Order: sequence, then C-alpha cells, then structure tokens
Amino acid sequence: MENTMIRNRDIIVAGLQSWDIKIGSNCKNMALELSRHNRVLYVNRALDRISALRTPQDEMVQTRLNSLHGKANDINPVNDTLWTLDPRTVLESINWIPFPGIFDRFNYINNKRLAKEINQAAKRLGFKDILLFIDNDFFRAVYFPELLEGVQETIYYIRDKLTGQPYFKKHGPRLEAELMKKATIVTANSAYLAQYAQEHNERSFDIGQGCDFDWLKAPVPGTPEDIKAVQRPIIGYVGALLATRLDITLLEDIAAQMPSWNLVLVGPEDESFRKSKLHQLANVHFTGNRPPEQLPAYINSFDVCINPQVINDMTIGNYPRKIDEYLALGKPVVATDTAAMRMFAPYVYLCADRGEYTGRITAALQEDPQSGIREERITFALSHTWENCIAEMGKHLQNTLL
Repeated sequence: MENTMIRNRDIIVAGLQSWDIKIGSNCKNMALELSRHNRVLYVNRALDRISALRTPQDEMVQTRLNSLHGKANDINPVNDTLWTLDPRTVLESINWIPFPGIFDRFNYINNKRLAKEINQAAKRLGFKDILLFIDNDFFRAVYFPELLEGVQETIYYIRDKLTGQPYFKKHGPRLEAELMKKATIVTANSAYLAQYAQEHNERSFDIGQGCDFDWLKAPVPGTPEDIKAVQRPIIGYVGALLATRLDITLLEDIAAQMPSWNLVLVGPEDESFRKSKLHQLANVHFTGNRPPEQLPAYINSFDVCINPQVINDMTIGNYPRKIDEYLALGKPVVATDTAAMRMFAPYVYLCADRGEYTGRITAALQEDPQSGIREERITFALSHTWENCIAEMGKHLQNTLL
C-alpha cells in the first residue's frame, strides 16, 4: 500500500458538497485522508444567484456572503495541510436553460468565475504541479482541467449516477461524459459506476469506498428504550425512508406475510412512507429520525438487517455504506441484489426479486452462531477504510502515468 499512496502533492478538491454540511461526506473524508501526505485545498460550493436571493439567512449562504464581502477569510485552515476555500463570487443559476449551446456559454462563465478564485487561492498557498480531484461535479467543474493553472493530472470521482436524477437529466449526461473524457483517470465507488464510466474513459476503476468506524471505539449501548418492548425476531432498517430508494410494497408484503416478525424502521420518512399501509400494520414500528450516535444501538438490537432497495438509475450503482455498518456489528443482512452488492455476496443474503425476501430472512434467522460468519463479516467491513480507498486510487493513477 505504501508505494501507491499519493504523496507530497498539491491537491485541489472540487465537488458538490461544502465542508460545512451537517451530514457525512465521502469527499470530506477523502480530502482528510489525502491531507495526511499532501497539501489539500478543498473548494466549498460557491454561492449561486437563486440561493442568495431566496434564502439569504441560510447559514451556508451567510458564510459565503461574509467571505464575498470581506467580512470573513475566504481561506480557512482545517489542519496544517488542509484548507477550505469560500469562493468570493456568485454563480448564475442556469439549469433552467433548455438549449445546450446557450447553457454551455453561461456555464463556461460560471466555471471561469470560480476558477479565478481557485487560482488566486492556490497561488497564495504556493500550490504547484497540481493534482485536481473532482467529486461528481460535472456542472461547475467541467472546464476546470483547462481553466485551473498548474494542473498536471485530473481525477474524476463518481459516487452517484446523478444523471438519473431529474435536476441533472437535461444537461448532465453530455457534460459528465465530456469531463470523464478529459480526466487522467476516473474512479468510482462501485463496480457498476466504474463500468458506466468506462463507456467514456477506458481508464476508469472501482476503488471501493471507506466507511467511518470511529463509533466502534466505544461500547455499543443496549437496546434503545423505544424498541425494548418489541418482540423478537426484529427485522430492521436504518436510514432515510425514501420511496425513490426503498420498496414500500416489499416491506408491506414482508410484514403481512410474516406477522410474527416485527419490522423496525429507523429514519426520517418522506410523504410516500408517511401515507403507506405500513403505518396500519401492528408489527411495523417507526422510530423517526435518530442522531447518528444512537444508530449502532438500533442495529445491534436487530436480529436481521435489511436493505430493501428499489432498482432504478439512482440506486443500482450506489455503494451501500449501510451494509458496511450492519456487517461491522456482525449482523446477518438480507438485501436486494444489485451490481454494487455483488462484492458483499459472501457475507450477505441477496434477493433477486421480492419473493425471495422472506426465505432469505428465514435463513438468516436460522444461522448457526458458531459458524464463524459473524467474525468474517466484521473483518470484511473493517477493511473498507478511506486509507485503502485512497491507496487504490493512487495505484491506478501511478499505473496510468507509467
């Protein structure tokens, strides 16, 4: 691993998410790992015109405005080798433009405004011979390989197939393809996304994904109070309850077919879930949203963990981070079979269709606790570190440049 690590480089990280978002971020974790051996400038999401007009009191909008007006530093240190940049510019909100040629002209202007701020910041930090890392941002960064000064190599990282989402469908497919073609290498967090990227750049690789296991350093608390009275077996899910990602009908079928099982669903619900028949079933229990530090206790209380995905453009290639969290506690897992799930096949029960779920859950409930599979699951999950992920990326970059 050591000889493939990216070391002693000046790296610019540009992506969709800002450092100050309240939820976990792959890009932030990768930037932190890169900063262990390199100098890194992390570019926060620039202020856009509509956000400035519609939500001027929003915390992140205020941060960008303070930087824009010189009331706060635009460059701020995170540690000795990592800085964030709040660009002192406003980008035009242009996604509504239906004509590719006109959109591209305005998008180039946006890219140029943002690139100017990044170039100035890089000079102030003394960055040279830059490695550009772009996280899934094919709008604001599509022209960065040409506009940013001193860029030697470009890595495009894809962790979601955003072009399947309504907002990005209009211009996203052609812009992402264009950016992939420009990249030195394309890296993805799943085999499915790497295969998709290879359609545009043959130097596209699956580097997996890291997972934050710091919560394992403390003992996992006992059963949460709100599910102590729930009878076993408990079949559980932790995460946002969104109809675009989870199969509500499948959950209804499992609960109806197996009334002796109790389903515990931990997470915030969208409107479809709130209106579903699940709320009318006595053996389905909703806890609502829970703080991240409480989630291990819920997972540890489940007899079987599930990931009942619907398969669509948004889900089929997603790296299922929650599976790592389930496996890190040694739990049996039953999940929908997708291309991204195949790497987990030796450690989970995969279902090709809805009809297989009850049988697979039954098998999971009947596991022999002396089989050693629990320890195998834990070892496998804990191998998915950000260090290993970045090392894999470094290996492919190194091999490409040879």
